[in-house]
Parts: sequence; C-alpha cells; structure tokens
Amino acid sequence: MPFRRDMLLFLGASALAGGTSRTLASPLTAASQPDLRGTIDAVEYRAVPEIGDRKIRNLEQMIRQAAAENVPVFLPPGTYKISNLSLPDNTRISGVPGASRIVYTGDGHLFAAENIRRIELSNLVIDGGNRWLGDYAGGLLQFSGVDEVLIDNCEIGGSRKHGLQMERCGGRIERSRISGAAQSGLYAVDSANLSIVANTVLDCGNGGILVHRWRQAEDGTVVSGNRISNIRANDGGTGQNGNGINVFRADGVMVVNNQISDCAFTAIRANSASNIQISSNQCRRSGETAIYVEFAFEGAVVSANVIDGAANGISIANFDEGGRLASVTGNVVRNLTLKGPYAHEVGFGIGIAAEADTLVSGNVIEGAPRWGLQIGWGPYLRNVVVSGNVVRKAPVGCAVSVAEGAGTAVITDNLFQETAEGAVLGFEWDKQVSGEMAGGGSPYRQLTVERNRIS
Repeated sequence: MPFRRDMLLFLGASALAGGTSRTLASPLTAASQPDLRGTIDAVEYRAVPEIGDRKIRNLEQMIRQAAAENVPVFLPPGTYKISNLSLPDNTRISGVPGASRIVYTGDGHLFAAENIRRIELSNLVIDGGNRWLGDYAGGLLQFSGVDEVLIDNCEIGGSRKHGLQMERCGGRIERSRISGAAQSGLYAVDSANLSIVANTVLDCGNGGILVHRWRQAEDGTVVSGNRISNIRANDGGTGQNGNGINVFRADGVMVVNNQISDCAFTAIRANSASNIQISSNQCRRSGETAIYVEFAFEGAVVSANVIDGAANGISIANFDEGGRLASVTGNVVRNLTLKGPYAHEVGFGIGIAAEADTLVSGNVIEGAPRWGLQIGWGPYLRNVVVSGNVVRKAPVGCAVSVAEGAGTAVITDNLFQETAEGAVLGFEWDKQVSGEMAGGGSPYRQLTVERNRIS
C-alpha cells in the first residue's frame, strides 16, 4: 500500500528482515486518530523502532527533510535508540503519547539545537537511561539561542545531568513530565518570554525548575500550574540545591498556582530577583524555609500561599545585601518545626520574617515553635508595617528588633492567641530585652505598637 501524506492512517512498522521493512496500515478510531495531514512518517524513511546506525542516519535525514519542507515528523509507537542528533530550524517531532519512545544510547547528547528559530516536540517519551553525557552537554535535551522551544505532553526521564537545559530561549514547556534528573528537571537561563506551565517535575537530585540569569536583568518567565515533588539536595549546601522552584537574578518572574511538596530545602526560592510575584501556591513539607526571598532584590509580592510543614514559613531577608520592598499578604502558614537542614544564626521555627520596606498583613500563622513573626534582625530593620495578622500557638507572637541601629516598625491590630512567652517583644539579635508591648505604650521611639489583642 503506497504511503500518502494526506491519509489519516496509523502506520506501524515491524522489525527489519533481510534489509527490507514491512509496513502495516490500519485505520484509527475517531477518538485516537492523530491528524497526520502533511506529516512525514518514520516508516517512509525506514527509520523504524529498534533502529541501528544506518536507520539513525535515516531518521536524521527524515528530520532534516521535514524541517526543510516545513512539515512535522510523526514517530509511530516503538522504541527509537538514538544519540547525538542536532536538530535543524523548524524541527517538529510528534508521536503517540506513552508509546513513541526515544531512548538515548549514551554517546554525548540526545537532542541539541543552537541559534535557530523554532523547535517543537510533542507526545514523546524521552528516556536518558541514566547514561553518560558529554562534558559539553548540560542536559539530556539542550537548546541554546532558540527563539521558540515548544514541548508539549512529553515525558523526559533518566538524565545524568539536567533533564532539559535551555539558554537564551523562549517558548512554552507545558503538560510534560520530567523525572529522575541527577541535577534539576528544567534549567532555564537568560530566558525571553518563556512559559513553564502545567508540568509535573519529580524525583530530581538537586532542583525542580530553575530560572536563572548570568547577570541580573529582566526575564519575565511565567511558572504556573506545575506539580513539583521529591526534590533532593544531593550536592549539599545551604540553599543552592534542594529547591522546588529557584529564581536567581531573574527579574519580573511570576510563580503562581503551583503545587510543591517534599523539597529538601525550599518550595520557592528567589535570590536577587526583583519584581517577583509568588502567589496562590501550595507548599507542603519543605525541609527549610518554604518561601524565601533573599539577597539583592527590590520588589516582591508574596500573597495567598498555603504553607503546611516547613522549618520556616516565609522569609523576606537580607536588607544588608539590599533586599527590600515587599508585600506579604493573605498567606496561611502552619505546622512548622525547629529542625532545619543546617545550623542557622537566626534559627528555625519562624512563621514570617521581614526586614525592610515591607507590609505584612492579613496572614494567619499557627504552630510556629519559635516566633510567629520576626520583624528585623539586629540593625537590619526599616519601615515594616505588621497589621491585621492572626498568630496562634507560638511561644513569641512577634519578635521585633530593638538593637542599636534598628529602624521603624508599626505593629497594630493583630490578634495573638496562645503565645506563652509574650505577644510582642523587643529583641537585640536573639536576646529578649523588653517586656510585653502588645497593648501599647512602646518604650522605643521607632516602634508604634497599639490596638493588638491577646486572647
């Protein structure tokens, strides 16, 4: 039966025998039928499953021919054992979800592309088999300078390094499952107009989704609706590894509506990332601080997140490094622990901490075993407003710095319950130096403390 590109037929391929192939054609049901119009099929090029070296060359030829003709490639179900494919501009490869398997044979890299306009992969299983990757290869899939990387409904697993590494790329990574990477599931650096949406990232050695830049600059990546779990910190450290979502030097990033659980360190960590929005995320069982905004940032919104289980809840830190200007509103923080993954000068068991030019309002904190709220640290306090929060079951409801050099704070209209050691207390570093101030009449000129209620 001759092959016709406009036929809506499923073309399967049997094993080669005697240097020839036998092609089977059978109609698909309407429910499972892919649209193959204008598609180059792997069978046409005799690039069939379990291919050898000659068939790999056929597959590469097929991809290049399809790209030149501006048509997609369709891979029928089966296992395609390949390596070291450099994808040309306009590559579009699709398969049957869960059935078209590309298996890396371990000779340097699997897929790579550089300085082109568009790459599209969909409905593929891509298996690295934990095989060796060349020193030049940062990930199983590695793209650099690609205007649009479009990956949809793929499974990427078993990489010895990152699952997917992208540098100077835009596009959309969506509805895909990335697992078993020794480093991070997805590493994107110096991105432009990138969206990472509705993916599942799990069981990775050092990170989930990383959005980085070599130098701090506008980035604008959107990380939304992903499910991230079981992220380890195999290479150790005090926060550079073990994060579900890590944003570094990338400004204008949105991290919204994600489900993140069981990360060795932080669910969402923003380091030197200005104008970041972290909203409506579920963060469960974080080993360190669940949401961390730290170092040289200006501008952060942390709102409507639910944190259940962590060493610390939310930390807006490092005024000493220029970290300032934030809004922390409408979050729920609960079930914290005193135990963290390393020794920390401040300690763990803190619900929400903030230092400079920050509003902390409308949050509910329950079960912080050290301090419900930490406002400032030593002299690092300026212009913090703490209003309308509910703090329950914390030894100290709000610890505010009154050390020499500490600046202004306003602590009003909060409700404290079961704060055995005190509701609002002044501290010099970690030493308590004041009595109860919640009812008003602060002895410190830089503090306004009034209309708080202890119940």
